[in-house]
Parts: sequence; C-alpha cells; structure tokens
Amino acid sequence: MKRWITTTDHKRIGLLYFWTAFCFFLVGGLEALLIRLQLAQPNGHLVSAETYNQLFTMHGTTMVFLALMPLSASFFNYIVPLQIGARDVAFPRLNAFSYWVFLLGGLLLNASWLVGPLFHAPHWNVAPNGGWFGYANLTERQFSPGPNIDFWLLGLQILGISSLAAGFNFIVTILNMRAPGMKMLRVPAFSWMTLVTQFLVITAFPVITVGLVFLMFDRFFGTHFYVATAGATPLLWQHLFWLFGHPEVYILILPAMGIVSEVLPTFARKPLFGYTVVVFSGVLIGFMGWGVWSHHMFAVGLGPIADSVFAGTTMLIAVPTGVKIFNWIATLWGGDIRGSTALHFAVGFIAMFIIGGLSGVTHASPPADLQQTDTYYVVAHIHYVLFGGTVLGLFAGIYYWWPKMTGRLLSEPLGKWHFWLTFLGMNLAFFPMHLIGLLGMPRRIYTYTPELGVSALNLVSTVGAFLIAVAILVFLVNVLRTRTHGRPAPNDPWGGATLEWSIPSPPPVYNFSVIPTVTSRLPRWKTERHEPMRDPPAVPPVPIHVPPGSWWPLIAALGLPVLALAPLTHTLWLAFLGAAILLVGIYRWAFEPFEV
Repeated sequence: MKRWITTTDHKRIGLLYFWTAFCFFLVGGLEALLIRLQLAQPNGHLVSAETYNQLFTMHGTTMVFLALMPLSASFFNYIVPLQIGARDVAFPRLNAFSYWVFLLGGLLLNASWLVGPLFHAPHWNVAPNGGWFGYANLTERQFSPGPNIDFWLLGLQILGISSLAAGFNFIVTILNMRAPGMKMLRVPAFSWMTLVTQFLVITAFPVITVGLVFLMFDRFFGTHFYVATAGATPLLWQHLFWLFGHPEVYILILPAMGIVSEVLPTFARKPLFGYTVVVFSGVLIGFMGWGVWSHHMFAVGLGPIADSVFAGTTMLIAVPTGVKIFNWIATLWGGDIRGSTALHFAVGFIAMFIIGGLSGVTHASPPADLQQTDTYYVVAHIHYVLFGGTVLGLFAGIYYWWPKMTGRLLSEPLGKWHFWLTFLGMNLAFFPMHLIGLLGMPRRIYTYTPELGVSALNLVSTVGAFLIAVAILVFLVNVLRTRTHGRPAPNDPWGGATLEWSIPSPPPVYNFSVIPTVTSRLPRWKTERHEPMRDPPAVPPVPIHVPPGSWWPLIAALGLPVLALAPLTHTLWLAFLGAAILLVGIYRWAFEPFEV
C-alpha cells in the first residue's frame, strides 16, 4: 500500500487514474439512471425538483471532470511514455501530485451529497444544483444561498490545478523525451493528439479559473462581477465559461480520436491513411476550437454580425473533423481486417460520432439553433458526441491496451456482448431525445405532462439507459474474470507497430532495458524502406536508476481541500492550516534528494 501511495511511476499513476475515474464514471452513471427513472413517465415523483437539479448538475460535472478527462489521463500516463520510448514522464512527482489533487477534488465535490446536516440543511444532500455550466446570475448568493454552488466552484478550481499540472508535464515529456530518431512526424497519432489536448488544457483552464474566481468573490466578498443591477452583465460568465467550454469538448474528444487512429491500423494491418493529414487536422481542431464558443449563446441576442461569424466558424470546424473520418474509413478500406472488440468500439465510435457531428452542424445555423436550444435535441447531440464518441473511443483503448497494462487479455466473446449492448443501449437512450426535443420538451425540467406527447419516447430512452448499465456490468464481469482466468499476454498480442509493443506486458519499472533508436514512423513493421526494429533485450545490460517514491506530492495536495474548507465553513484558521500544509509539502518536495 505504501508503494502505491508514494509512487511516482507513470504506469502505477495511470492505473490509479483509471480505477478512480472508472469509479466516478459509475457514480455519474447512477445519477443518469435516476434522472431517466424520474422521466420514464409523465408527472414522475421519484425525486423532488431540487434533487433533480442536483442530479443533472452532478451528472454533467462528474462525467466531464471526474470520469472522461481522467480516463483519458490514465492512457496519457500509461501509454505516452511507452509510445515515445521514455523511461517516465518529465516530472514524476508532479504527476503524482496531479493524481492526488484530482482524487481529493472529486471527493470534495461528491461529499456534498452527504454533509447537509453540517450546514444546517434540512436534507443530507447539498450537492451543486445550478447545472454543470453554472449560469450567472442564478449562482449568486441571492438566488443560491446554500453551500451547493460553493462546493461546485471550489471543487472545480481544485480539479483545474490537477489538469494544469498534468498538462505542463505531458507537453514537456512529449517535446523533450522522445527516443533518438523519433522526429515529430514519427510520433504515434495517440501521442500527437495527447500533445494537442494538453495545449488546450493549459490555455482553456485559466479561462474558467478566472470565471470561477469572479464567482467566488461575488459569493464570499460581495462583489458584483455578474450582477446586472450593479452595472455588470451575466453574459460575462457565459463568455468565460464557453470560451473554456468549447475547447473542453475537444479536450474530451481528441484523445478518443487518437486511440481510434492507433486501433484501426493495427487491426486493418495497414498504416494509418494520410497520417500527416490526421495529425495536422488535429492541430487545426485545436486552433479552430477557440473560435466557436458563442454558438452556445445564439439565444442571448449577440446580434446578426456575431451570430453570422460564429455560425461560419462552427461550420468550418466540421471540415478537419470530416477529414479525420475519411482517413479512418480509408484506413479500413482494403485492409486485412480482424474483428476484435477494440476494432468494434473504434468503428462504433466513427458511426456514432458522425451522427453527433451532423446534429452539431444543425446547431451552427442561428435560426435553427434558436428552436433547438435548451431542448432535448441538444442533450441528444452532446451524448452522441461524448458517449458515442469519447466513451466508445475510450473502451476501444481499454480493450486494445488492457493486455499491456495488466498482462492479461480480456475475453473477446464477453467484449462483443459489451459492445453490442452498449451500441444498442446508447442509440435507444439518445436517439429518441432528438425527437423529444423537436416536439418541444425543454431540458433540465424534472417532469412533464402527458399532453406533450413524448411519454413513449421517454420510456424508450429510459430502457436504453438501463441497457447501457447492463453493458457496463458485462464489462465489469469481464474484468473480474480476466484477473483469474484471462489468457497471459505476450509482448505484442495484436501485432502493433509502435514502441509499447516491443517490451513485456506489463512493462518493467524502467520500461525499456535499452532506449530504442527509431528509424521510421512504424518501427515494428516492415515497410518499403525499413526493416522492423529488434525488440530491446529482456535484461538491461547496465543497471538502470529508477527514482524512488515520495510522500510530499500527497501531502502538498492535501493542503488544497483544507484550503477549500475555509470559505465553505467560514473558518479562517482552516485557511492558514491549508496554506501551511501546501507550503510545507512544496518546500520538502523541492529539497527532497530525488535523483539518488
């Protein structure tokens, strides 16, 4: 246990990220099932209006910040150093700090379900209740007097610190620690998409931090950054939030695009079609993602010029995404296809992402968007992109890299059951929402009348949500069965082209016995100009120094939730205690003899 708590090994931190994020994914899924049960029939009474507000707020916040982002981060941690031929990330202790901050921030957010009596509330749950986007001025103390919004804004600031720490770490790792001969256009597609994602993280999270600090000052110190009667505008929050929020969508989808760009070539037995175009379209998405945020605000009255500009940029960003889709289809075309579970999820990703992308293009037209905004049509769109896209892409990565991460192969028959139940369930759950929205059902409303005419569609949607839950149970059975009955994995069970398949499964603590020299983009495949590289020797020819573990990242991270408790409980001495823990942790970390 001590080795896990003090670890600075990127592989162990990757596994910690994976299991923590997967637990939060289950929590977010449970919240979604409660939402769907409430809406399964008209005039539902399963939960109150207030609890329903908390459920959809925490479902969105949990899935975006505590499940999908850190599940991607588990692959960044485990796979990227192996793909680029590195022994670890650039800053191993900063990596550990990033994980512990994420865990503590997530626990602080979810503690809000259980601590109502401490705040003299009539219920156990004082969870955030203003939507995952926290629109001003509903989040002002006047309209949200309890601690609900405080938990949300303080939790998100802590999680932002975790994301920024990881972002800088992976940028330095990918730019500075590649194996000899690995030029930037020899870097695997997943590591490239990771690099683009981290640049988005370090530029987008400061924007939401500014918005959250303004909100914190409004709630705790009586300022008026979002109060219209004081001469400010609630639209400032929307601009700040969506200026972060739209790059955030690409932070969530680009890693899944990278995974698909690794899985398809391996199981089609041919190189990724147009690798350079796939890489540059990813970079272009990163740049263009900064120019589309106001399509979330077509209903607020920005005027015809702003609406026209953002309509144009929103349509344009579909181009690099469409380019990727054609590249993936061309990769499969004429390939020697092996229908593994990972390939099923990757192809499912392409199909669902096309549907999500096409409904997204309909939002690019301001007159059409005016009809769709705040209806279930938008809910359908975001779930086709983030469930049909990100979640299916992540599961492709799980089935593809599980043997590398654990040393055992997941069951393929159970994996196929998992895929088809997920695929059927998600389409049953989310496709009817397009129709529910166009028929006039607003989102974020806890009940509806039978006269609206959407009762049957809502019931179908709820059945689909429970099918997804059954699929996740099948996956958990697969994981538990694999621990004892899974087939041991060789170095390279799939015949992959990249460096991670040249070392044992799971890899030794030092990764590579000898750092490889890369001479082609597909170092383990024979090409017209290059023979496949030889795998590194099983035993290192010379002893390899591996940095030891450290307590100080965890101790420094503990200071942040203590600091957050000070404004939550209006207790000044907690602020000094949290600051002291943080500063002592950082000081001892800085002077720890780590390299010897």
